[in-house]
This record gives sequence, structure tokens and C-alpha cells, in this order.
Amino acid sequence: MSFVEQLRHIPFEIKRVYYMYDVPEGAERGTHAHRELCQFFIPLTGSFDVLLDDGFCKEKFHLNQPNWGLYLCPMIWRKLKNFSGGAACLVLASELYKEADYINDYSEFLSLAKKANDDSVS
Repeated sequence: MSFVEQLRHIPFEIKRVYYMYDVPEGAERGTHAHRELCQFFIPLTGSFDVLLDDGFCKEKFHLNQPNWGLYLCPMIWRKLKNFSGGAACLVLASELYKEADYINDYSEFLSLAKKANDDSVS
């Protein structure tokens, strides 16, 4: 048995829960960033890779154990790929769905990440 408690194991109140399953071989999910949304990914079954990019550094995580998850803060470009057969991913989200929160254009994301970095240095 595994469990997750909001504001204890993850640093946000859970406002939405969704899951991905039956992802076709070779398909990718994500390929966007969020302006404000925080998420916590849990691989319920099978495995998949999560590629993360903050506009400056890139890192890959292989999720394959249902007792471990991955926290994503806002302004992180994500791509989920290499889903194994039968993989299922549970996602806990800090906000309700809001289309305006999505950044779907990578060039726009890079520009926003650079501006946020410049603002924090000033």
C-alpha cells in the first residue's frame, strides 16, 4: 500500500486528479509547460520517462515504481515518452484545468524562462 497526503507529502492542495493509460507504443504525452500548475506524477503500473527542461538545464527521470513519484513545479517543460505496455500514470494537480495556464510553444516557453531568470537576477 502507498499513500499521498496533500500539504504533507506534496507541497500543494490537490484540486484535480487524472490518469493516463493505454498510451500507444512510441507516443508522447505532455510536451508543454504550465504557468502556475504544480503536478505530482505517480507510475501506477509499468514505466515511462519524463524529460524535464527549465529553459537552461535538461534532465530525464525514469519512473517505474508505484511507491515513488515526481514533483513538477510551474515553468518546467515536460515530455513523457517510452511508455511500457500497460503503463498507467496518476497525476495529482494543484489547480483545476485552465487552458490559459498551458504553454504549448517551446520558443515562447524559452522566452518566458529567460525573462523570469533575468528578473530574478536584477
